[in-house]
Amino acid sequence: MHKSFKNVKADFPILRVEVNGNPLVYLDNGATTQKPQVVIDAISRYYSSYNSNIHRGNHTLSMQATDAHESARRKVRDFINAASEREIIFTRGTTESINLVAFSFGEAFVQAGDEIITTEMEHHSNFVPWQLLCQRKGAHFKVLPMDQNGELDLAAFKSLLTERTKLVAVTQVSNALGTVNPLEKIITLAHSVGAAVLVDGAQGVQHLAHDVRGMDVDFYAFSGHKMYAPTGIGVLYGKEKWLEQMPPYQSGGEMIEQVTISGTTFNTLPFKFEAGTPNIEGPIGLAAAIDYLAQFDPCELQTYEEDLLDYTMERLGSIPELTIYGNPKKRSSIVSFNVKGIQHYDMGMLLDLSGIAVRTGHHCAQPIMDKFGIPGTVRASLAIYNTYEDMDALIEGVLRVKKRLGK
Repeated sequence: MHKSFKNVKADFPILRVEVNGNPLVYLDNGATTQKPQVVIDAISRYYSSYNSNIHRGNHTLSMQATDAHESARRKVRDFINAASEREIIFTRGTTESINLVAFSFGEAFVQAGDEIITTEMEHHSNFVPWQLLCQRKGAHFKVLPMDQNGELDLAAFKSLLTERTKLVAVTQVSNALGTVNPLEKIITLAHSVGAAVLVDGAQGVQHLAHDVRGMDVDFYAFSGHKMYAPTGIGVLYGKEKWLEQMPPYQSGGEMIEQVTISGTTFNTLPFKFEAGTPNIEGPIGLAAAIDYLAQFDPCELQTYEEDLLDYTMERLGSIPELTIYGNPKKRSSIVSFNVKGIQHYDMGMLLDLSGIAVRTGHHCAQPIMDKFGIPGTVRASLAIYNTYEDMDALIEGVLRVKKRLGK
């Protein structure tokens, strides 16, 4: 029996607070999600009951903390259907996961004259690291364009791929437009020329299917804080065949096997990539978030969020002089818009007066803004606890701002 979506808000204590004298309507989930009480309790229980460093101690608290940390790794393995916990590396977030691959895969496999392909719709964290890698190695940086609907041009992708393409980096869901990309087609095409594929799953893992073996993806990166877990914890999944050949990203404690004056040998996977004392509470909180999500039927959850997004798009689209950016065939969780004559930052500030939290700006996706010739947008992004009443509040808030400013 799966948990009902009814009264889900009651699981999230922060959603009971008021902002500027109004009930909080939280629509900035693309930036970070709120945390259910069970996640907060798991973190509190760690600090109050068995706080200790891990892997290196043989006392009771250390062993309890180590067990919880490694149990979380196995839970992540099952959550994304990885073949082994050796393929699950804990990082600080999606950004560090991508930088790890850009540095380590780049050192092992990218030479002068090789090619890296990313896309015009990427978050800067899946764009800039590849630019820098190409600059370091003398490789060619290629960018797959998108059209005015916010969809990638697969015909152009085929023409960009060559035998020198070493890696393709693509987002699962655009953080600025909500576009759901055709990963299976992209991965198949990339593999046909021998290229590896990294998928940025930061905006996808909590909304869509994330079976890494089903996708046959080489690397998959995501952040806990966008799926109801704490900040400061991320995951890099990598196929073992790649990770074994890649050099360490950072050095220090834990990632070593033996250190001598004459040289150093490295630990086994995944610890080779986890230098230093980790964010121990992070995986514990992430495991609690995975358990929380497991209470819901994933198909029902996806359908609910899609219906809620469709409702929001329809109501926003009925507002005069409001432009919604992107019109992809498939969209998930995100809608970005502007109202003619109202600066996006002003819209966000005035909505906040009514307790409505949205994101404004370029969303770390400036190439997208350049494509549409705008400096930024208002972005509403959905989560499991959002309701039709929340979306009505957003629409009414936009209409109030328009009236207040005479637009």
